Amino acid sequence: MRIVAGQWRGRTLAAPPGRTTRPTADRVRQALFDMLLHAPWGGYDLMEEARVLDGFAGTGALGLEALSRGAAHCTFFETDRTALAVLRANIAACGTHDRATVRAGDVTRPPAAAHACDLLLLDPPYGQGLPERALAALARTGWIAPGALIVIETGADEALPTAPILPDAPLAERRHGAARLSIWRAADDRPE
Repeated sequence: MRIVAGQWRGRTLAAPPGRTTRPTADRVRQALFDMLLHAPWGGYDLMEEARVLDGFAGTGALGLEALSRGAAHCTFFETDRTALAVLRANIAACGTHDRATVRAGDVTRPPAAAHACDLLLLDPPYGQGLPERALAALARTGWIAPGALIVIETGADEALPTAPILPDAPLAERRHGAARLSIWRAADDRPE
């Protein structure tokens, strides 16, 4: 597994042994960031200086990819001890401690945000309804900026997530093998 593009292009990332963590494949990350950077609703300005949240971070591949491509800061949420050690090692290997915050906790129960994020990357275990739970908690605690882009990876056969913060349809949706990526723009009108 490697960083696909940007400042750390080609940098190898470690992954924990076993099947507890399912890192997003290089080709899927490439497809995702191509969509983010080249779509009419995206662009290089989107990534430049963005505040990013990588929920269910695992190895940190998604958040590190965003940082490699110019994001200002990424907050990584992860609960698994082994994955946390690998995540911290990957951040150290990229030399980006000053632009990364690791939260050893559950993104479905986050603390109040110091800063809202412009780009949220959610790649939870499939089939457990975690995107909806995470989005509700992140919206409630101030992590989602108005109009933020939200990327959700689910199993290809799962229904698209629904949440008050999400509009009726995604901006884009792509299937890659067993995975489906959907990209959403957060609603500006928040439910109270």
